[in-house]
Amino acid sequence: MAGIEVTTLHKRYPDGTVAVDRVDLSIGDGELFVMLGPSGCGKTTTLRAIAGLERQTSGDIRIGSTLVNDLPPAERDIAMVFQFYALYPHLTTRDNLAFPLRAEKMPESQVRERVDEAARMMQLGPLLDRRPRRLSGGEQQRVALARALVRRPRAFLMDEPLTNLDAELRADMRTEIKHLQAQLGTTMVFVTHDQVEAMSLGHRIAILNKGRVEQIGTPLEVYDRPASLFCASFIGSPPMNLIDVEIADGALRGAGGLLLPPPPGLSRDRTLIAGVRPEALEVTEPGAEGAIPARVVSAEALGDEIIYVLDHGGARDVRVRTAPTVRYDLDAPVGLRHSGVMTPVYDASTEELVA
Repeated sequence: MAGIEVTTLHKRYPDGTVAVDRVDLSIGDGELFVMLGPSGCGKTTTLRAIAGLERQTSGDIRIGSTLVNDLPPAERDIAMVFQFYALYPHLTTRDNLAFPLRAEKMPESQVRERVDEAARMMQLGPLLDRRPRRLSGGEQQRVALARALVRRPRAFLMDEPLTNLDAELRADMRTEIKHLQAQLGTTMVFVTHDQVEAMSLGHRIAILNKGRVEQIGTPLEVYDRPASLFCASFIGSPPMNLIDVEIADGALRGAGGLLLPPPPGLSRDRTLIAGVRPEALEVTEPGAEGAIPARVVSAEALGDEIIYVLDHGGARDVRVRTAPTVRYDLDAPVGLRHSGVMTPVYDASTEELVA
């Protein structure tokens, strides 16, 4: 096992495109670390640089105490799981698992021992004599994970390994991966564009945007205190409501007169945007105490909750999360008020958290 240190990593392609721009990461020994961001943000390029599949333009990468800048992938003692399973179609599950060990010329008795152990951990016993074409997508992904597992590497690198699975299988595989990592205690770096995967899996999350790290923190830290407007709009489903506000009469006043509690230390000489989670807003009957007038634009009934989209007179409609028993018709007049919990506030020009 080993931690991973990435220092001022920079990747520029010959056409001038900057894929990774001075990224710093410190991944602890035994940590499940998630890199999250939209397509093209640099997360996969960073992972491939750690693996040695991509040569960085500048910067250092250490796995444990070893500087690996000039080491080929085979000498970095890592195992990688890809979005596409890359199983050998002519080999059985057993032989797919054994292949990397036999390539290292490991004694056959030790190969059998490791294959049996990995198959037991990933519940592949009944599938050992099947070829990939006779396996479901979830089973193939479990084989790919087990093939990485048999090598007992210092670190696992996973590049969107669950993308091609359906929703139910993805949920099952998230549970399996988290359980496996806790059981092994091995460092794991997991790349995804899916915030649900990131929030449910990661000990910590790095949010990347345009080749740079916008924020690193635990799932609750990045949810409660997004460091930038990008993080605020990216984390959460639905994401934070971004409301233009001004300081007035000791409160933050938004469009339509919506009042929010002001964090301390705000100055009046800047344009401010408040980030308000949908669960921090309340839909009421028109004219309720402390509520401003609003209108129901749409409703998403999700079974255990309803997400209402309300027009409250601002530049952007707001989303409100309610219990499934709260029912309003489309175009119905309603009231909108804030629950009173403290909200993060951003500078509109720098897009950074200011309070």
